[in-house]
Amino acid sequence: MQRHVLDVMRHCTTASDECRINFGEVVKLLMEAGIERYHADLCRSEKTYYLPDGSSEMLSTKALQTKPVQNFVATGVDAAVRSIQAGKIDYQEFCRRVLAAGCVGYHVFIAGRQVIYYGRNGEQHVEPFPGAK
Repeated sequence: MQRHVLDVMRHCTTASDECRINFGEVVKLLMEAGIERYHADLCRSEKTYYLPDGSSEMLSTKALQTKPVQNFVATGVDAAVRSIQAGKIDYQEFCRRVLAAGCVGYHVFIAGRQVIYYGRNGEQHVEPFPGAK
């Protein structure tokens, strides 16, 4: 894996955790680096980035103090998505809110332009997103 690609992964992970970058900026940087998708495991505080050649890299994220509730509430996840899109909350608050809605992780499919949020039992909320600007 090229050093530049690893640097982009590290930057996106750290800048997200520190609320210095928004989702659109993350997608743009990852797309430019050739990363096709990533997975955020909110319970393990990890993000795994995947390249088209099958290689991947797992990075630790800032640990969240909130634990996910048992039941997945798609409307709660959707409300958190709308709040962060509107700039009303930052990424750390977004993570707390989706955990409070029972979300344990999410997959971002950059080329497919969608995020799949999921709960403990496989429940899902699919959120399409526009192309990076």
